[in-house]
Amino acid sequence: MQEQRKTFHLELDTIRADIVRLAALVTEFIPRGTELLLANDLEGAQQLIEDDDVIDDLALRIEDHCYHVLALQQPMASDLRAIVTAIRLTSEIERSGDLMVNVAKGSRRLYGAEFDARLRGLIERMGEEACRLFKLAVDAYVEHNAGLAAALDDMDDQLDALHGDYIQAIFEAHHEGTIDLQASVQLALIGRYYERIGDHAVNIGQRVEYMVTGWLPEHSGAARAEVRKRVHDEIGEHLRAESDERSADDVPGPASSS
Repeated sequence: MQEQRKTFHLELDTIRADIVRLAALVTEFIPRGTELLLANDLEGAQQLIEDDDVIDDLALRIEDHCYHVLALQQPMASDLRAIVTAIRLTSEIERSGDLMVNVAKGSRRLYGAEFDARLRGLIERMGEEACRLFKLAVDAYVEHNAGLAAALDDMDDQLDALHGDYIQAIFEAHHEGTIDLQASVQLALIGRYYERIGDHAVNIGQRVEYMVTGWLPEHSGAARAEVRKRVHDEIGEHLRAESDERSADDVPGPASSS
């Protein structure tokens, strides 16, 4: 039994190391994608798109490894949460890489378009903030830091605010005639990709909280739903009891004899 546990933890260490490696590849994608977008670098965009195959391959291998461990080791309690978290994190990380691929594809559609210094500065800041959030989310996983994981939701507000400023800047630039409608749409989509990376970082944080504490935001929602259901049932029972009492009062008594 002890040997089996040792094997399981060695497997888990390998999975963790592979997740960190996957996250490092995606983390490198974020500034790289931002740079090629601002530089109108078609060759760099194509290379980033092709390099995503490495991320996809590693993500599939991590998931397969997790399912293999689940099937053979049958972990329980915190060990089970660690494997389930690894599966979910792999998906969140891989999807973040896909979003930077979308940025690279968007940069190809924008090739030759000029946009002002304000938009360029906001793109650069969104890229930096998305990268910072993503790194912190991975740090929370590596360190089993539930406090840092929980704080990511509040930290994401800064990226959301930047995204709002960016969308406003696009509207203003289009109104002034400095960018056309097609470029405006592509720039808006690119901003959404950065904002979504922040959302994935928050999701990673929530999964790390689950791994460490066993708690998920959905648990609070489920508890509220259970309370609402219980109150609804109690009200229903009360109304039915009142209805039964009224029905009993309406039944005529036996006729009196003269």
